[in-house]
Amino acid sequence: MSGRVFCKCIAAIAVLAAVGFAAAAEEGGWVSPFNGKDLEGWEQINGKAKYEAKDGTILGSSVPNSPNSFLCTKKHYGDFELEFDVKCDPRLNSGVQIRSESKKDYQNGRVHGYQVEIAAGGFSGGIYDESRRNKFLNSGGQTEEIRKLLKKDQWNRYRVVCQGDHIQTWVNGVKVTDLHDGMTASGFIGLQVHGVGELEEPLRVQWRNIRLRDLPAKGAKASKP
Repeated sequence: MSGRVFCKCIAAIAVLAAVGFAAAAEEGGWVSPFNGKDLEGWEQINGKAKYEAKDGTILGSSVPNSPNSFLCTKKHYGDFELEFDVKCDPRLNSGVQIRSESKKDYQNGRVHGYQVEIAAGGFSGGIYDESRRNKFLNSGGQTEEIRKLLKKDQWNRYRVVCQGDHIQTWVNGVKVTDLHDGMTASGFIGLQVHGVGELEEPLRVQWRNIRLRDLPAKGAKASKP
C-alpha cells in the first residue's frame, strides 16, 4: 500500500470514528454539536483565523494581524455538562467560550463572556472573563500542578459543568474550577483561536469528541468524571 493511500485510509477511519461518536453521544441525553464532517450549526464571529472540519476534528489555524477569532454554536446553552478533547500548539493560547454573547451594541459585536482557558504552562481550566471584566474569576491562583495539566502535543480531556451560577471545570480528570458567578445565565459555546500578532506561521488547535447535555438549573446531578 502506498503512503498516500495509507494516509487516505487513516483519514477516512478518523472521520467514520467521529461520526460514530456523534451518533453514540445521543445516548443518555448527550448530543454532539459537531457532526464530524462539516461545520453545520456553527458560525465564525470576530477575527480571520481559519476553521475547518478535518479528519473528524475541528481544526483552527491562526493568521497574522487578526484579533481573537471564535467559531460559535448557533444554538445557545444555559445549564449543561460539556466534554471535549483538545490539542493545541504550545505556542498558541486558546480557550472555549461558554455562556457567551456577541451583541451589536457591545463593542461592535465583540465576543464576550466566560472562557475556559487552554494554555500550555498557563491556567488551563481557569475561567477568564473574555472582553468583559478581563480577568480570571477563580478565587485561587494557578498552582504548579495546574500549569502542568495540559500535555504538550497530546490530546487533553476537558469537562465543564454549568448549573445556575455554579461553574466547574476539570482538565484530564483534575478539578480546576469551582466558581459561583451569575453574570450570564446562557449563551453560545465558542472555540477560540487567539491572535498571534504579525506571526506568519500558522499555529493550530484541534477539538474532537465534543459532546454536551442539558441539565436542569437546580437540583441536577452531573455524572462523575
